Amino acid sequence: RQCVGAAGGWSLAAAAAARSVLWPLPQQLDQSADRNSLSPQRFSFIYGRDSAAQTGCSVLDAAFKRYFSIIFPDFTKGSGLLMSENKSIRYTSVSSVTTVSAVSVKTRGCDGYPDEDSDESYNLSVSEGQAVLRSVTVWGALRGLESFSQLVYQDDYGSYFINKTEIVDFPRFAFRGLLLDTSRHYLPLHAILKTLDAMAYSKFNVFHWHIVDDPSFPYQSRTFPDLSNKGAFHPFTHVYTQSDVMRVIEHARMRGIRVVPEFDSPGHTLSWGKGQPNLLTPCYKGDVPSGSFGPVDPTVDTTYKFMESLLKEVKFVFPDSYVHLGGDEVSFACWQSNPNVRTFMEKMGFGKDFTKLESFYMESIMNMTAALNRTSIVWQDVFDYRERIPQDTVLEIWKGETYQAELSRMTQAGHRVLLSAPWYINHISYGQDWRNSYAVQPQNFSGTEEQKKLVIGGEVAMWGEYVDATNLNPRLWPRACAAAERLWSDEEKTLDADLAFPRLEKFRCELLRYWKYVCNHSLSTSASFQWHSAHSK
Repeated sequence: RQCVGAAGGWSLAAAAAARSVLWPLPQQLDQSADRNSLSPQRFSFIYGRDSAAQTGCSVLDAAFKRYFSIIFPDFTKGSGLLMSENKSIRYTSVSSVTTVSAVSVKTRGCDGYPDEDSDESYNLSVSEGQAVLRSVTVWGALRGLESFSQLVYQDDYGSYFINKTEIVDFPRFAFRGLLLDTSRHYLPLHAILKTLDAMAYSKFNVFHWHIVDDPSFPYQSRTFPDLSNKGAFHPFTHVYTQSDVMRVIEHARMRGIRVVPEFDSPGHTLSWGKGQPNLLTPCYKGDVPSGSFGPVDPTVDTTYKFMESLLKEVKFVFPDSYVHLGGDEVSFACWQSNPNVRTFMEKMGFGKDFTKLESFYMESIMNMTAALNRTSIVWQDVFDYRERIPQDTVLEIWKGETYQAELSRMTQAGHRVLLSAPWYINHISYGQDWRNSYAVQPQNFSGTEEQKKLVIGGEVAMWGEYVDATNLNPRLWPRACAAAERLWSDEEKTLDADLAFPRLEKFRCELLRYWKYVCNHSLSTSASFQWHSAHSK
């Protein structure tokens, strides 16, 4: 559990004098230089007597085993994981048996899914021979277990220690997301699961799965199997089966992470048309079809019947109350060329304003989602075209130049907002570009306090034009961690990137250790912070 820097060596034992390093920074943290020994042979996670969750809680039982391996990575034999009846966090010093304290959860909720109202707060108290973790929900307990794991360190001789610590913690924003694009490059299942692990380490809680787009349709639909049979890069090797999707959702659930799927339309749908005839708009050259296709055809009833059936399946497969409907970057050129579309425009009184046609389509789709008791997320384009948006719709800002002004306009209209524009980390630059993400202030815009409360969070976006499984991790981490702390921690306590740098440097080493890599370079010279190319969505 050591990391050797470019200018020499340091160990986490030496770092103990500077107190344990936590990422993201807790809301309230009080640490002492007093340290206590831990013995993996005598350590166990155990529920408290007053805990509503007890043995048999799938989320916490699995977390206890997972975090034992994280805390004691070198301990492989005689696991030392004792699941006794009176469960708490229990550990012993090298020389003596210590006291047992409780991991107590006020409400059970072990079999459900995290949602937009999940309470992730926790209190953690570590003293000589005991640790007490209290939370309202199992999701808060998971966040506390993550913090506990980061408090443990080894000295140069392999002994484990933890310092006396008091933590009161809760997230600043309820929605802390990370987007992966699995259409432009197919990401194998193991890469997605590995990303979910890293998200949990940084206390992200929403996986935004941009699962389909123009290049490919890898989602294997039960209702419309030809969508992936004909629209995926390969119908067998480059698809996500229903069991794959369930595995992602369950892996995420066990880490307190929501899975929000995105089925973006009416644009970004070229792959859809391969398996769903008559869905896309035929483009014309003069008076004859050109043989190419544009966005979804919003003028025919079959489009809406198809979308309604697909969204019903999405509701059945994905348990989260949110679904992302896209609505961005719709090119009007094909619609303009099509005589049937122009006739429909005249009939509806839209004139030549094709934003009204897109509005007509998106309003219909959002109404379908509402009828399915799901909350829509849409990209900012839907708002920019002044569409009649249901009030509970969540708007997501992705255009980077004017996001503060957009925040003002959207919240003034009473909508909840997600900020993504400054965290498009598929854009890369030379040096420590994480500092740009760290400097973002999501509520720094012109508006009232009530408006600023409508900013429910944000998300990091990793678009896939130039990203596949070979370079996903080094592009994501630790760069995404900067946004993770901005979305979790107190802004006033985390404004200085220079103060954050040593913690992020050490946290990167922890991430590498989790993934069984060797950390042999400091961040200041690491390739992880020195990429050279850049690209856009």
